[in-house]
Amino acid sequence: MTRGVFGQSTRFGRRRLHLGVCGSVACYKSAELLRAWRKLDIHVSATLTGAAQHFVKPLLFESLGAIPVYDGMFAPGTDVFAHLEPGSRAAAFVVAPASADALSRLAQGAASDMLSAQALSFDGPLVLAPAMNPRMWANKATRANVATLQERGAVLVGPDSGDVACGEAGQGRLAPLSEIFLAALRALAPQDMAGLRVLVTLGATREPWDGMRYWSNPSSGLMGAGLAVSAWLRGARVTAVCGPGSASLLPRAITTCAVFRAREMFEAARDVWPQMDMGMFAAAVADFSPSEIGPQKFKKSLAPEGLNIVFNPNPDILVALAAVRRPAQKVLGFAAESAPDMQSLLALAREKRADKKADVLAANCINMQGSGFGSPTNAVAVTDVRGREEIWPAQSKADVAWDLCSWLLRL
Repeated sequence: MTRGVFGQSTRFGRRRLHLGVCGSVACYKSAELLRAWRKLDIHVSATLTGAAQHFVKPLLFESLGAIPVYDGMFAPGTDVFAHLEPGSRAAAFVVAPASADALSRLAQGAASDMLSAQALSFDGPLVLAPAMNPRMWANKATRANVATLQERGAVLVGPDSGDVACGEAGQGRLAPLSEIFLAALRALAPQDMAGLRVLVTLGATREPWDGMRYWSNPSSGLMGAGLAVSAWLRGARVTAVCGPGSASLLPRAITTCAVFRAREMFEAARDVWPQMDMGMFAAAVADFSPSEIGPQKFKKSLAPEGLNIVFNPNPDILVALAAVRRPAQKVLGFAAESAPDMQSLLALAREKRADKKADVLAANCINMQGSGFGSPTNAVAVTDVRGREEIWPAQSKADVAWDLCSWLLRL
């Protein structure tokens, strides 16, 4: 499973969630979800329905770190009040996979097995990831049960369409694990950005100079993805303008606009900026674009003595949009810099924030190991409009993004 940008975050440590596993061929995938959450130091308890235990055993979940694991309402050694335990301890309840039978029980408020009784006593966020035969999913009874659960606030993840275990094809496959993983994190996260509309730019731009080749940089888009996902986890409605390939780092719930060139990124960001409350400009936008030689591949034989290309300046997206913002709009800018040390980087951040009129400016040192392009971690110097300044040592880009969102909220 690809856990994405939040696979190494430390911001969910010691949070608690409960995992329900129902009878479905897909239930073996739940073990991978458990592993991913445990890597974030999330405490996970689990309940396996009787049907699930025909596919997987409680020992598998115990060995992967789930404590406790429940396997039946009246199993020997089970605490008499075990059916109430998740409701008093867990901050989120995830059922993955959720079978048609489980959806029916949850919708009707049944309490005849351990999982349904635990869900009935739980009043926190409920995340459901259905998996079943496409005809079962399409049945009016299932659709009615799902509608009832959603009206009560349950979050539905999937199901996806495709081939299923019985040999049929259609909607009913378990959603990608990365989507379920993040939906659970959102259920655990503080919703302190709920109602905010956030624009994020991320990734590199590519500026063609002939029909095959382009001018660019090594940005992976991971830092911008961290910002977009952090804001979404905390309840914001996020629109991400993504350079080539970077949209794949984001969950489906984030609205994405894929672009190629710097000018396309500028135009896409400019079009949505008036409706936003925050702008986070993390893309590694090319400062210049070459004058294109033509739509075909330029032949080496045409320039035996070398090739001169004229470069023209691209729009500065951060400067342009900060200049036309409403007073209530907040702006976060990024600067990729080369510096001999972090104090020198802070001085560059201070200067750039003032020049670009950003509320917060985070500069990262691209010539430092473990920071900058292509690295899963970042070391940054941060400064804001009120004169607050900090230097952050290398940490995961997800954690840098999380803390920058918190900083913007405090302004």
